[in-house]
Amino acid sequence: GHSGSASFGWTVTSGGTDGTRTPINPAYTVNLSSNSTGDTWTGTESVTFTNGSTTALPEVYLRLWDNWHGSCPTTPITVTNVTGGTASPLSVNCTAMKITLPTPLAKGQSATIGFNLSIVVPTGADRFGKDGANVFIGNALPVLAIRDTAGWHLDPYTNNGESFYTVISNFDVTLAHPSSLQTPATGTSTESTSGSTTTTHATATNVRDFAWAAGPFTKISGTSSKGFVVNVYSTSGISASNAQSMLNTATNALDVHSGRFGDYPYHEADVVLDNNFWFGGMEYPGFVLDVVSSTALAHELAHQWFYGIVGDDEYNTPWLDEGFTDYATDLYNGITGSGCGITWQSSAEKLTNSMAYWDAHSSRYSTVIYGYGKCTLHDLRRLIGDTAMANLMKSYAQSHWYGVSTVADLKAAAQAATSTDLTSFWANHRVEG
Repeated sequence: GHSGSASFGWTVTSGGTDGTRTPINPAYTVNLSSNSTGDTWTGTESVTFTNGSTTALPEVYLRLWDNWHGSCPTTPITVTNVTGGTASPLSVNCTAMKITLPTPLAKGQSATIGFNLSIVVPTGADRFGKDGANVFIGNALPVLAIRDTAGWHLDPYTNNGESFYTVISNFDVTLAHPSSLQTPATGTSTESTSGSTTTTHATATNVRDFAWAAGPFTKISGTSSKGFVVNVYSTSGISASNAQSMLNTATNALDVHSGRFGDYPYHEADVVLDNNFWFGGMEYPGFVLDVVSSTALAHELAHQWFYGIVGDDEYNTPWLDEGFTDYATDLYNGITGSGCGITWQSSAEKLTNSMAYWDAHSSRYSTVIYGYGKCTLHDLRRLIGDTAMANLMKSYAQSHWYGVSTVADLKAAAQAATSTDLTSFWANHRVEG
């Protein structure tokens, strides 16, 4: 229908928002072809989205996260020929691109932007990097930023943790590549081969992001008792027995986590193993990177629930996924966290601090966010009781399934689960917000 800008243009400059996260329901369509080694991908991406807020949406922002890995303006991710809006120069160290829409979207209106996309993967065993013949392609697809009560979330990239904050989306991704390369990916894939080229078509529904890898991996597969398919892709340095052990851990962990938080909804999961990763592992929906470590793998798979299914603002509240994921890993391993101690190093150190704080105090990040994070949940369990805690964890996951949770949401859910006043508990554990 007709909607001249004059009819609702005033809302754009009012400065207020109704607090609704927007844009909502992004549907990404991606079509890329690789070079012979799988470290350069070129093609197109488009995204259709809807304004979920009563405040008009005059623009959107794409996050080109992996441009942190380059030096601005020479970047690994290149977006050109934008359609459906007017692109502004890159900002936030080349990781954000503002695209002004032709007409602001009213609530419930949808639009589509499209662009040409080039991805050049740098050398390094990283979540976005090339280790020998193996290429890992995490956070390479530009995704829409979120506008909420705080305005647009345009936080910088952090290499200590994660900066990613996205709403649940759908992805339809076509990857054409040499048949010699395996391409594990988020979602469910079908493959067709013509000559020496294989086209992998991956569809992923209700996920926050999409990642893939390319290389001459060795693949083994199995199915869990609950029916979840797990594919383990190993680099050449991984023994067959280690791959099998990790497959056993993955199927078991998905089943155990499902019992605690609700069944894994994606049916299939890809685990990509490389012992050269400088980090233990990295989570993406239905796709994890890992070293050979059962504890690391149980942790990355728990992220399918905390960050994946139950979203959070990973830059501003990293504890909400890392602490919960480490707690789930302890439960999986039968660790009760008895006697876990919390010793705050300064008055500024808090469990709910953002990655801006942890990047400035990186030696304390793991201790507090992971260690004190899971200890806080163990302490909460001891305070309210095992049954109440188990019920809380499941109901909290269910009530934010495919949504986004905040510290305030968690505190309210926890308080509703017990007659004990938790005010002093939160204060002692420095859970603020």
